[in-house]
Amino acid sequence: MSIISSIGRIATEFSAARARYQTERAIRALPVELQKDIGWPEAADTKARAHNGVGSWAGAK
Repeated sequence: MSIISSIGRIATEFSAARARYQTERAIRALPVELQKDIGWPEAADTKARAHNGVGSWAGAK
């Protein structure tokens, strides 16, 4: 595996993680009622759970 292909893979993973973060941020900005309507997983327990930093997508593949 060449250095260029490694850099390309890392850039692709970073781009995907950034897109997931932006999507999650946009959905969290919606009212809780709309989050529940679209089936957002944390909409039901938003008040019960403290949000920790970057979110559940960090490190997921």
